[in-house]
Amino acid sequence: MPKPANAVHNRIALFRTERGLTRKVLAELVDVNPQTIGFLERGDYGPSVELALKLARVFGVPVDALFSLEPFPALANQLSAPPSSESP
Repeated sequence: MPKPANAVHNRIALFRTERGLTRKVLAELVDVNPQTIGFLERGDYGPSVELALKLARVFGVPVDALFSLEPFPALANQLSAPPSSESP
């Protein structure tokens, strides 16, 4: 089922698995039910500002690294992109 146009996209699962955290442990760190983490990861639930800030703090990243109103580009596309030609 496609996400609605007003869906909040996220990279919670990516950051969580990269850090080796279970949904249960992440839920404990941000004081929510583990099911909430699952709903967030699937895009079935948009987080409150407070929850988004707590999640960003756990992962040590800005909120916009975790959440976006636009779909995130595929990591494979980002990794295969040619290097920027900007000079230092």
